[in-house]
Amino acid sequence: MEKNQIMPIEILPPDVASQIAAGEVVERPASVVKELIENALDAGATQITIRCLAAGKKLIEVSDNGQGIPKEDLLLAVHRHATSKIRSVHDLWRIQTLGFRGEALASVASISRLTITSRPESQAVGYRLQVEGGSPPKLEAVGEGVGTTVRVEDLFFNVPARRKFLKSDTTERQRIDAVVTDYGLAFPQVQIQLTQEGRLSFVTSGNGERREILATLLGVEEANQLLEVIYEETDFRLVGFISPLGLTRSNRREIHFYVNHRPIQDGMLASAVMQAYHTLLMVGRYPLVWLFLEMDANQVDVNVHPTKAEVRFADPNRLYGLVQHAIRRVLVTGQSIHPNGELPVWQPPFDSIQPKAMEIPQGSVPDGQSPQPESLGFTELEQKIPLLRWIGQIANLYIIAEGPDGLYLVDQHAAHERVLFERFLRQSETSISSQKLLQPTIVTLGPAQARLFEEQISLLNRWGFEIVPFGSNTFQVRAIPAILAGIDSAAAVRAVVEDFEEDEEPLRRETEKRLIARICKRAAVKAGQSLSAEEQKALLLELENCQSPRTCPHGRPTMIHLSVDLLERQFGRRGAI
Repeated sequence: MEKNQIMPIEILPPDVASQIAAGEVVERPASVVKELIENALDAGATQITIRCLAAGKKLIEVSDNGQGIPKEDLLLAVHRHATSKIRSVHDLWRIQTLGFRGEALASVASISRLTITSRPESQAVGYRLQVEGGSPPKLEAVGEGVGTTVRVEDLFFNVPARRKFLKSDTTERQRIDAVVTDYGLAFPQVQIQLTQEGRLSFVTSGNGERREILATLLGVEEANQLLEVIYEETDFRLVGFISPLGLTRSNRREIHFYVNHRPIQDGMLASAVMQAYHTLLMVGRYPLVWLFLEMDANQVDVNVHPTKAEVRFADPNRLYGLVQHAIRRVLVTGQSIHPNGELPVWQPPFDSIQPKAMEIPQGSVPDGQSPQPESLGFTELEQKIPLLRWIGQIANLYIIAEGPDGLYLVDQHAAHERVLFERFLRQSETSISSQKLLQPTIVTLGPAQARLFEEQISLLNRWGFEIVPFGSNTFQVRAIPAILAGIDSAAAVRAVVEDFEEDEEPLRRETEKRLIARICKRAAVKAGQSLSAEEQKALLLELENCQSPRTCPHGRPTMIHLSVDLLERQFGRRGAI
């Protein structure tokens, strides 16, 4: 095989070097939004307005009322490593601003059509700078108010390969939502407004109240449940919000950290949070956390990665220990540690869990022949189970039953999931009856989740829900399917937009069934829930009539079979096992 020919070493042309550098800073439209917001905040803005079209690919416009850029600095602003934020290598160890590399505007200018219009208060007029794909900039005087407006048009127009690898518009809009939300929480005293595709997606009042912002993301009810964390030492301050034990998610996506107002990602901090919740949460459930750390700038190195999302701490072990201690104290005592020694009065974040009885709707066992498996959408008919005789229940988790071939231990949650799932699919072939709610439920979602949910409303309404938009990122649930009577309608809505879970693999490519399975998972009887003898017998009877009774919709087993032969071997009646 012929070896690759070795080319002589040459200095790359400026346009190639610029696009390589841009790839480190600008990964997607959300990266541009992040850099422009940081510039606006560093300029002292108290109002920032963001407008995006075509998920940021056609237009990203960020306007602020900051101090503006003088005429003589505008031309320098789009040069690489030109910055007003550091002067020497020593400044890298005490960075007080969000930006400092001097790469963002130069990178954006090399892969888009960039226009910067700015006017500081000291100038009578503003100036507009235009750069197209790294071409020489053009400067002209314009009438402009104090502040800066940056327009980024046709992102990646000269790098089609980069555009090709972007995700769907929905995903890219979600990334933008997430970035703006992060900075809204990091700077609650700044009024921030995001509009995507002409629609208001996110807005903050700028009054400094983080819980108010969280209410727009979670809804007022969940935001009011959050526990406040306040912990101070001489060189360290930790504030924020954590969820009580009754408020969790199925993934880690709602665990957020900020260091000196900078959103960061840190696996060790996430581990410290999970250690604080250790033994208090069910397996597979995760808390909602927003923690804001403030420390001396020389105790944290932000010059780790071009995106500035990763940092290094001078004393990480001490920091992680303090975070764990502060959270655990709030969880166990319901009290935050204030600098003045005063403790706020909180209700205990968790109460002893009392088992609740469950009602299993009757009349759903089909008469005569069971439906054919293809009518339910199953690819093959799983092995049926024999008629079972109810015996009892263990630890409010498992139902014990006897069959002609041995003993069966039935997981009541997984079994009820399967029953609800098949009942839902059967009724969806005709029409699903609805049950009006006496009091409509109001559900508020984050901007990204709201976009996902809107795409599913028509489908949910066909399934017996009645859901209508009720303001920005807010929805009103007026009715639910009758077969899910008693379900927490807000939980059902949130289940629709939860992130993909590992145990959903069997249904990953079947969107409708996956959403039904998620809702049924929320509606099913829970582990630890006490069932009467009649409810247990009814659940066994319905499970016997399912097409795939041995697994839940996600593929987990609903039962364990202990054959008579195995039991006899265990008791030594037929020799060793």
